[in-house]
Order: sequence, then structure tokens, then C-alpha cells
Amino acid sequence: MLGPVILAASRSDKMRRFVSAAPGTKQVVSRFIAGETVEQVIPIVRETVAKGLEVTLDVVGEDITTREQAYAARDAYMELIEHLEDLGLGAKAEMSVKLSMFGQSLEGGHELALANIRPVVEAAASIGTTVTLDAEDHTTLDSMFAIHEELRKDYPQTGCVIQAYLFRTEDDARRLAEAGCRVRLVKGAYKEPATVAYQSKAEIDKAYVRILKILMEGEGYPMIGSHDPRLIAVTQELARRAGRKLDEYEFQMLYGIRSDEHVRLAAEGHRMRVYTAYGTDWYGYFMRRLAEKPANLLFFVRSMITKG
Repeated sequence: MLGPVILAASRSDKMRRFVSAAPGTKQVVSRFIAGETVEQVIPIVRETVAKGLEVTLDVVGEDITTREQAYAARDAYMELIEHLEDLGLGAKAEMSVKLSMFGQSLEGGHELALANIRPVVEAAASIGTTVTLDAEDHTTLDSMFAIHEELRKDYPQTGCVIQAYLFRTEDDARRLAEAGCRVRLVKGAYKEPATVAYQSKAEIDKAYVRILKILMEGEGYPMIGSHDPRLIAVTQELARRAGRKLDEYEFQMLYGIRSDEHVRLAAEGHRMRVYTAYGTDWYGYFMRRLAEKPANLLFFVRSMITKG
């Protein structure tokens, strides 16, 4: 029941100020956010890859209000690419972007976001890696998918994310399950109305399995974004039935959550990619992590009490 409340709070400036100032916040945030600067996150990338894992890097920050902020977001990713080039990791270190951070919600936002993301995708391709477009709330998706389609004309490796809790997603999955299309499937982490999204965990889990089956039986490259042991087991079984080899799909999990499972799956021969977020504008990302799992919220509250 707390999940929707926390998601609503993720859009509250008042709660942003309160949480940011709370005495235990920094300790808990560091569990999910790898650092504030690219210089801080690069050693973590090296360490992660050395364990046989891969990464996708997210510069956090989405609630922008000016074009200057959108340009700054573009430049932050360009700086990240310069550092990744020095590492020479290729597709082992890719990037995830939220188009809202690139100006999607501003006036003329669709064209602005496309213009800002294109040089990032181009630069990523030049060092042998890729970009995945994260899904946000349902009102942004038509724009996101259109930008994804446009980018794939020149950079077919560009990925996108679909969310199991939305009613529309089974149709989106059928459209995207084509050769060469990289698709990350997640449950969904935004507050959505009952008119567009399933509200119960049971219904979301059922939808996740139906969509996963579509992706596995298709010709694209599924990326399974889940920490749920049941869904991991279902993924392995559906991949076996579809005749997929271990390098024809991958698991993705969040930095700081079930780290032992990351290593276990990699040791079994699976591609295992860690979604690694960094930056100073961490509030929205952090609140969605609290909403996903009550244990995360309990950890936060305990830290606040201890530090207080």
C-alpha cells in the first residue's frame, strides 16, 4: 500500500527537500547511487566488469525545466562516453537515458529530445557501445517509441524499455520483437492510473510473463529487468523452450540490489548487466527504489532514526 504513496512523494518538491535534508539519507542513497561524478563511478565500472558482469550507466536527473538543463544532460553523457572510450569496454558498458532529461517535456520537446540524444547515440556507436531509452510515465511513451524508431534507422542497436504493468505493452512487445531490436522488460516504477495500468502485483506478474514469452519467441534481443527469483526462473525456462543460447538474451539488475545474484548468474554463463546510476539529482530515482520494495523503505527509516 505504501508504494503509490511513495511514488506520489517522488513528484513533491516539499518531500524532496525533507528527504534530502534527513540525517540518514546519504547512507541509504549510497546503496543505490554509485557516486555523484563520472570520476567516482568509473572505478565502480572497472570493478563490476572485472567480476564478469556488464553495466548500463544512468546519469540521474529527469525533472528539468529549461533547455539549458537539457543541453547539460546531453553534455554529461558525452563526458561519460569520453571516459568509457578510455576503458575500451565496448558493449560491456552501455548507457541508459531518460528522454525527459533531454528536454522531452519542454515546448517542442519531442524534436529537442531527438536532437539532443542523437549525438550521444552517435558517439556511443563510435566506441562500440549502445544506448537504451528508458521508459517513463505512459504520457511520454509515444514520443519515446517514435524517437527510438528514428534512431534505429542509423543506429539499429539502440535499445528501449517496456513496462509490464501497462495495458498497451503486449502490443508494443509484438511490434518490437523483431530481429536486432534490444528490448528491456521491467515491471514499471511510476504511479499510473487504473485506466492504463494493472494495479495488483499478481496481475503485473502475469503480464510480465506473457510479455516475456512474446519477446523470447520473437527475433529480438530481450533484456530481463527483474530481481524476482520466480521471474528469473521463468526466463530461463522460456529461453530454453525458445531455443535461445545464453548470449541471445541478458539479465539486468540494479546496482546495490541482490549483488550476490548478479555474480551467480554470470558464473552460470548468463550475460548479467548492472544498472548503475550516478549523479547529484538522485531524488526521483531513489524514491522509486523505495517504492519498489518495503525493505528498502525500512532500511531508510532505520538509518534516519540512527543518524538522528
